[in-house]
Amino acid sequence: MCVFRRLVTWLLLSVAVSGQFRRPSSKPSSRFTGIFSLDNGLQSVCLGNVLRLTLDKTLAVGSQLEIDAIDGTDIIPLSHTLAAQCGYSIESDPWGTTKVFASLLGCYVDNQADVVFTFGLRLRLYGDGLSEQVEHDVTETCSYSPWASREILCDRNYMEVSSLMVTPETPVKMVAGQQVHDSWENAIPDAAVAPNGIWKMTFHTPDPKVMLLADAQRAGYGAMMTQTRLVIRSPYNMAETYSVEVAGVPMEVFSVSTYYKIGSLIVDSAAACPTGGVVFTEKVITWHVPRRITPLISSAVKILETHMGIYGQRLDKTKMAARHYKLSVTESHVVIEIPVGSPDGYYKSHAPDYAYHITYTVEPMLELLWRAENTQADTRYKVLFPITTPLMPRPPHVIDNTVHEQRVFDILLGIFLHDVELMNITFTTRVLTVAECNARGFDVQEHHFANGSKTFSIRVPFSDELVLKRNPDPLTTVYFLPLVFGLMSTIQCFRSTCSLAASSVLVLPTITGRCDQENFYFSVKYGSQQDNFQTMMLHAGSWRELDIELANLYSLTGNGTHFSITVPFTAPAAAFELVNFKSIRARVDLLLLEMPNMWQLDDLSLACYFPLTTTECYANGTVTALAVKVESVSNLNPEYLTLRDQSCKPAFSNDRFAFFSFKLNSCGTTRTVRLLLGLMTYQFCSLALSDSSYALFYQSEDYPVEKYLRQPLYFEVELMQSTDPKIEVVLENCWATLHKDRTSLPSWDLIIDSCENPDDLYLTVFHPVVAYTRIQVPAHIKRFSIKMFTFTKDDAVLKEQLFVHCDAVLCDTTKPDGICSGQCPNALSYANSLRPTVNSIFDNTFGGKIHDFSSHVWFNCTQLVCSHNQT
Repeated sequence: MCVFRRLVTWLLLSVAVSGQFRRPSSKPSSRFTGIFSLDNGLQSVCLGNVLRLTLDKTLAVGSQLEIDAIDGTDIIPLSHTLAAQCGYSIESDPWGTTKVFASLLGCYVDNQADVVFTFGLRLRLYGDGLSEQVEHDVTETCSYSPWASREILCDRNYMEVSSLMVTPETPVKMVAGQQVHDSWENAIPDAAVAPNGIWKMTFHTPDPKVMLLADAQRAGYGAMMTQTRLVIRSPYNMAETYSVEVAGVPMEVFSVSTYYKIGSLIVDSAAACPTGGVVFTEKVITWHVPRRITPLISSAVKILETHMGIYGQRLDKTKMAARHYKLSVTESHVVIEIPVGSPDGYYKSHAPDYAYHITYTVEPMLELLWRAENTQADTRYKVLFPITTPLMPRPPHVIDNTVHEQRVFDILLGIFLHDVELMNITFTTRVLTVAECNARGFDVQEHHFANGSKTFSIRVPFSDELVLKRNPDPLTTVYFLPLVFGLMSTIQCFRSTCSLAASSVLVLPTITGRCDQENFYFSVKYGSQQDNFQTMMLHAGSWRELDIELANLYSLTGNGTHFSITVPFTAPAAAFELVNFKSIRARVDLLLLEMPNMWQLDDLSLACYFPLTTTECYANGTVTALAVKVESVSNLNPEYLTLRDQSCKPAFSNDRFAFFSFKLNSCGTTRTVRLLLGLMTYQFCSLALSDSSYALFYQSEDYPVEKYLRQPLYFEVELMQSTDPKIEVVLENCWATLHKDRTSLPSWDLIIDSCENPDDLYLTVFHPVVAYTRIQVPAHIKRFSIKMFTFTKDDAVLKEQLFVHCDAVLCDTTKPDGICSGQCPNALSYANSLRPTVNSIFDNTFGGKIHDFSSHVWFNCTQLVCSHNQT
């Protein structure tokens, strides 16, 4: 008999429905080899080498259950650890029915010659609905013979292998009318000198690891000898077990060599149990077990028997056919197929992320008997394998059965499993329990179906004050009923919602936002729930409630319908996404949560471009540069940034910026001095007849100039008051904006690095300049034309005027390099007329787009700035 003792409570079952029991006047007891049903809701059945004890829901419902093993006068509570070590397991379904499995070779079993096995168990019930603890002592007896040479049992929480320990000299005797081997200890002299006869155990992991018996037992392993067998048991996921893949099926293995204190006897034992191999479809569960389990088989074997069962009990072919179960053997696997939803399993409700899902659980059994070739050694291999499908979404449906003439909202919600209960209903102004709804006359009912599913219905009169009313005209009244149903499972606690409306949709709070040149502006409209929600802001990289501190920081204002906040783009709540030479893209994230259930009501992630000067040059030869930490490099510490010369460190830094100030001739930089030509003038014209002679120009009093979309606009930039032929004007960059400020957004590039914008479907066209009376040095003039366009957003014109800006570079023609290689030295060989015709073009950066519809727009010419590069 096993010697393990551990006083830890094993909590097996806890359910929520109340019940009432009293201690029985006598203790039920039986001796049997088949199924025996007890009047108090207990049923036992011997299933080969295991006993299954079933507690009906009528016995366990409303209570908590603990199980003790009765070992003579000792009562041993079975903890989770002790249960796996001693060969016990437990399974409960959502209705409260509990199944206890016990190995015939487990601890605390009265074993008579490995033929007759008697169990003593104490079931202790306590908890809801019980005034005192109720106990049931159960004594059950099973007979099992003959044993295979090796028997392997894979249960849900342990692996067990027992091997026959009979020598040729072992005598044979009769027990319970059956021929059995006498104690192997009597065949080996002095075997009984040491308790259990076991000295040490070597676990192969697969590397050997040696433990004394006491150490192995303390580690959680079970090891004992009966009269004819050696029994080794291991829980799953132990340090000395290991995983392998056999024919594509993951299996857990334990392999051990057992040494005895007598003689030099060594016995090798191994068990391998599947931990996977299941394939799911919507309709069928397919379970694969390797036909040849290589950790257990070293030579060719012949399969003598194959059996399929449910919860440890074999099924005959008639029952399998009735349930559409299939058992087949292929070249590499033994395969079991079970339809999803078969009556031997059960469904259960779940609510991940507040969405209703279900799973289906069933526990098939596979039993094999094989024999190694050229031997009489056979192996019986039994696997009890609980299978649960992945989560299957089952969104609730709402059926509106309202008949307007009856002046009652009639709504049906479903379909749900039996373990879902309707707890409350949220109306626009209050939350009512089901009992409160019925007391108010709302007639909330639960409807059950033959397959165990259910639906809920509610009827609400139009006249109730919780129904919203609106009069679009004096003769019409419209009734609205926004609803939120609170649901809960009776086994797995969760809360799931469904927003319903009989005549309108529930009005949830919403977030809107916009930007200007400096700030984000957000407005949150309360909706029908008023301010019954929590506003969360992604602040400095983590979500934070918009509390009083943040409300003051971001100038919160509000009234009875909405509130607003203003967030500067440099605030901690703004995440920097992208930086370029004249702007930065920042983003603010807001989230609205319903309390206390933390349901997400609305969210907004708003990203905008803001003008930002990252480098600036000064007349005294000083340069300042601003480095910005963007969101994609979260691990960057601006404090450790340097210039090319690593001794040039930031003059100031924090967690988001690094500011550098240095002389042009230091830090390994190349200087570029921008010289503003204050006396430079320019000409800009567009001939009234749509040609390119550049004979007449608009004067200042002619601005703004009115043009239709796609009409050509002709531009000219000229260097005045200079006749130096070694100087050439090169247009470096030209762009258009909605506002007079040349750094404002949105903008559209017309010329980039002296060439056309390749993203523009109507390319900028450069026009040649030749010498004549007005033009003495053609290199001092640059001409180009574009087709008139306008900025739009969501098919609406943003503003009916455009401003065009240019940066010009004065180049030394004796040193043609870089931008001074000439105006677009790699210009495209095709003109605008060869471009494909399309209906619109898009500004991907700012979401604006330029349409071909006919409209009047206004153009206002601003001063062009020319600059000269010097080394």
